[in-house]
Amino acid sequence: MPAPDFAALDARLNRPFEHLIVQGPHRASFPDRRNARQVCDLLLNQLFPGFFADREALVRDRLPRDIVGFHAELETQIRRALRYGAHARGQSDAGILSQATELADAAISALPAIQDLLHADIDAAFANDPAAIDHEIIILGYPSVEALAIQRFAHSLYGLGVPLLPRMLTEVAHSRTGIDIHPGATIGPSFFIDHGTGVVIGETVTIGAHCVLYQGVTLGAWNPTARGDDGELQRGQANKRHPDLDDHVTVYAGATILGGGTRIGHHSIIGGDVWLTHSVEPYSVVMTEEPRLKIRIRKDRAEPSPQPERKTPLAERATGAAPPAG
Repeated sequence: MPAPDFAALDARLNRPFEHLIVQGPHRASFPDRRNARQVCDLLLNQLFPGFFADREALVRDRLPRDIVGFHAELETQIRRALRYGAHARGQSDAGILSQATELADAAISALPAIQDLLHADIDAAFANDPAAIDHEIIILGYPSVEALAIQRFAHSLYGLGVPLLPRMLTEVAHSRTGIDIHPGATIGPSFFIDHGTGVVIGETVTIGAHCVLYQGVTLGAWNPTARGDDGELQRGQANKRHPDLDDHVTVYAGATILGGGTRIGHHSIIGGDVWLTHSVEPYSVVMTEEPRLKIRIRKDRAEPSPQPERKTPLAERATGAAPPAG
């Protein structure tokens, strides 16, 4: 086989993305995944000092420069995201430097309010889970804390109109925790996701205060590929396709709630494995009919024959017994 033509191969692989690749000194045209992970790590260090980084280093170096460094990295990634958005739309990227600074300033200024929401989330976890012996174990050991911290920050970026980066941040949380929350979802205070694996919360979901979800819950779209009169797929918040949960709603494991017209009334309970595509009134309890269990005794069962006790070679070595001759 002849040696590959590396120049031709490189050109072929880049061709589909040429319109997104910025030439010249700003060739890095969009945030990269490694830096998205770094933004998440820096964010968690700001929101939970000493829990996601070396506590001694934080005490020793407790810094204005920590948050300054976070701001600098965030500004860089926002600038890249804005440049990506401009070039994807065929627009000029003039003014992006100052715009990125303004957006980073606004996002950083939102951190105290986000931290207050997370404290309420942690209190909700403590109030709802008897396995939580203190608040510290919730921060250190509950995946929902990391997922909500990143989503709440990404939601603020999403609301500011930052392209691309908010979804990259929530996908970092998704890969780490198994909890998939779109940055567009609007989540009220005192929210708790117990266990969390497999939870999916879509872009146009709204969740009220004091709600609880268990593992495997989907708040998803019903007929997500519906098209407008022009035949085009409607995208983003303009296509309300996910359900709403009012205050004090509990959704148990494996339940699926779908549709932009579906609203779960306050103080309702949705049982495990329920499939629901329509609204329910406040104080509703929604459950599937209890399945019938069928238990039979195997006819081919046989009592096990007694076997002589025999030590394995490893057990013989452990007890010092001599191995069998031969």
